[in-house]
Amino acid sequence: MAGGKLSPRQKMINLMYLIFIAMLALNMSKEVLSAFGLMNEKLTESNQATEQRNQNFVASLDQKAADQPEKYAPLKSKADQIDDLAHKFDAYLEELKGKMTATVDNPTDYEIMDKGDYLDQNFFKGDKIKPEGQEFLNQINSFRDGVVNLLKDEKGMESIVKDVQEKFSTEKEINRDGIKIDWLDYHFKGFPLVASLTKMTQMQADIKTTESEVLANMLQGTLSSEVSMTNYTTLMETSKSAYFNGEQFDGQIVLGRKDATTKPKRVELTLDGRKLTEGQYSIEDGKVKLKVGTGGVGEHKIEGKLIFGEGGEEIEVPVNSSFATVAKPNAATISADKMNVVYRGVKNPMTISFAGIPDNKVTASAQGLSRGSGSSYVMDATLIKGREVTINVTGTLPDGGKVSDNAKFRIKDLPKPTGTVRGEDGAIKMQRNALEISTIGAKFDDFDFELPLRVTGFKFKVAGQPTIDVNGNKLDSRAKQALSKAKRGSDVQIFDIEAKANGVSVILKKVSPVLVELTN
Repeated sequence: MAGGKLSPRQKMINLMYLIFIAMLALNMSKEVLSAFGLMNEKLTESNQATEQRNQNFVASLDQKAADQPEKYAPLKSKADQIDDLAHKFDAYLEELKGKMTATVDNPTDYEIMDKGDYLDQNFFKGDKIKPEGQEFLNQINSFRDGVVNLLKDEKGMESIVKDVQEKFSTEKEINRDGIKIDWLDYHFKGFPLVASLTKMTQMQADIKTTESEVLANMLQGTLSSEVSMTNYTTLMETSKSAYFNGEQFDGQIVLGRKDATTKPKRVELTLDGRKLTEGQYSIEDGKVKLKVGTGGVGEHKIEGKLIFGEGGEEIEVPVNSSFATVAKPNAATISADKMNVVYRGVKNPMTISFAGIPDNKVTASAQGLSRGSGSSYVMDATLIKGREVTINVTGTLPDGGKVSDNAKFRIKDLPKPTGTVRGEDGAIKMQRNALEISTIGAKFDDFDFELPLRVTGFKFKVAGQPTIDVNGNKLDSRAKQALSKAKRGSDVQIFDIEAKANGVSVILKKVSPVLVELTN
């Protein structure tokens, strides 16, 4: 543009072009300042809405603390401390912003806020930070550390703590030249007034958002779901599953989520239509514990409601439960945990009990039967001759009487194992190189016991080659050499598979062979 000899007319055109570019740059600068100002206005409006929401949260928590002080008082205490930290820091920023806008004639004319003199003079003295600048940093650190210390041990607040530490960090920043500089220099030194004003408004937004997230986590989300009375149901707890005539029923009606701090204001219950008096129940550890007789044989209904305070109103939780009173038992309940048979060579777990009789008052006897703990027994039928075993059971009643019963179980041998190659059995197709590295295994098909088998050897036969005895569960060098001579499409037999199982005291049946067709 400046090179060569130019006519006066061309020089004038070039000069006008340079003036035009300068005007465009000036207009762009004004547009940027206005954009910051508009952003500041939008953030201010959003902050007002968030502040109102936070006030509603606090009011809601105040009401819950009034309804159930034992549960919500600790939450309210922390919420109040968070609210105090937020309002203290927010007020400081608002006062600082007021001092900044007081330096211009019209605080709504953002195009004149292009200088950063106020903060440069207020926060900095040369390369050092003045007391006013340090106070700004102290305010940020005080809010950040105060929130983190309050929430660091609270379950479910981990993401909020991390977010606060990141948003309100005052650690040194790396500038565009890759040099670390002080956080205050990086964010505020030399910036236009409107840019710094918007940054502080954004910081106020982060403060209010933090408070909103904390309160929302307390009153909504997981915590709200856990403590809301609409999510509770009633359960019946009993010390045993059935009761004899004339016994006192010691059942307890409890909320689905047990909590010693959750207590009903009133209890209105009936047993078989008859209203219960205060002497027939007590409130202990958040439970309504009943103290009534079991009545005659049959089902008995407990109905009514538990009344709780929530939101300044009474919330009724319906109760509709029942318990059964049964006659004294005269028959045992005997069941095999693994089908209605027992197997030779393995430990067969069994459960033996008498309905209504404690496990320590029940005895069982049979050849090969041993007791574990409670109602758990183990049957080892390895040495039993024949195909059946009888288990005799005796129970001792509370009054010292005896009841007895017995049951018969069939004795079966372990099923025949099935040979496998790479977990597949029967006639399979496989590439030569895959067979070379495959594991030869064995398994029980459709067997109720988890009984892994370990292969210790097998025979390997390639058509036209001699049979090779292999030790272990993989092809050895001789088997691989024979395999290399097999033609594509030929069959390879794996048979006489030798398998063992830990803890099995009988000889396993012969393992079925595997036939592999080579595909290459």
